[in-house]
Amino acid sequence: QVQLVESGGGLAQPGGSLRLSCAASGFTFSFHNMGWFRQTPGREREFVAAISWVGQSTYYSDSVKGRFTISRDNAKNTVYLQMNSLKPEDTALYYCAASSRVTTTVQGMNVRNINYWGKGTLVTVSS
Repeated sequence: QVQLVESGGGLAQPGGSLRLSCAASGFTFSFHNMGWFRQTPGREREFVAAISWVGQSTYYSDSVKGRFTISRDNAKNTVYLQMNSLKPEDTALYYCAASSRVTTTVQGMNVRNINYWGKGTLVTVSS
């Protein structure tokens, strides 16, 4: 049974930090590029960041570049998203996603080529 379980969401002040984690099971983690997406009510789910299957390559949306860092630990089947300098517009439900390295590049990850999704963790940035 495939599972992607996100954790680490919560309330942060503007300028603050949060670290999201996503624990994977039920599939070969090291064969998949991993990513984070986010969604707010009434809007489409959008790409945030992605990392290649061995972690040698990363890719970010322009809105988070320089503030967020994606990383992974294949020994722990876990991917992380370190979020710094948070802004109110970062408020969203954050989803972990996995996409086969055979069919998708890190730069090519989007909502249409994801093999597995987590259920999301809520991040709220507010004073």
